[in-house]
Amino acid sequence: MLQLPPFPLPLTGLLLWALLCAIQDARQKRISNWLTFGMAALSSILLLHQGHSISGAGPGATLLALAIALAFSLPGYFRGEMGAGDVKLLGALALASSPMHVLGSISLAGLGMVSWAFIGSRLWQRLSPGLQQHLARLDPTSGSKLPYAPFLLLGLLPTLLLLA
Repeated sequence: MLQLPPFPLPLTGLLLWALLCAIQDARQKRISNWLTFGMAALSSILLLHQGHSISGAGPGATLLALAIALAFSLPGYFRGEMGAGDVKLLGALALASSPMHVLGSISLAGLGMVSWAFIGSRLWQRLSPGLQQHLARLDPTSGSKLPYAPFLLLGLLPTLLLLA
């Protein structure tokens, strides 16, 4: 039987934070500043106090992760393809993690969005009407822009498992 190694508590907290952001984004197509700035502040305090991010990356690596997050998100924001909450979400994730966490999460989120474009309508039909109502912003047939945080969560989970 496959047994996974113990998952560190701080990374579990990071995953739960990403889950809260994903739920809020999927329901409301927005992410609260309390969630994004809260995680950014907590991560910054930890970085200054302990000298490493939640994932254990040093200050230089964390700043590189922030630069990567901004390099990937700001062009989309300026083109109107990403919301400000998405930029803040990636910034907070960067301050809490490392360049590899950010790159892995963004890459797998993109793969998830492309996959959703191809198979989302078939999966959507199988969801209960109540779940469809709660997650209406994820409806692949609506023609509107998809919320980013649920896909980032799907990218973060395997990234955390691989890098933990």
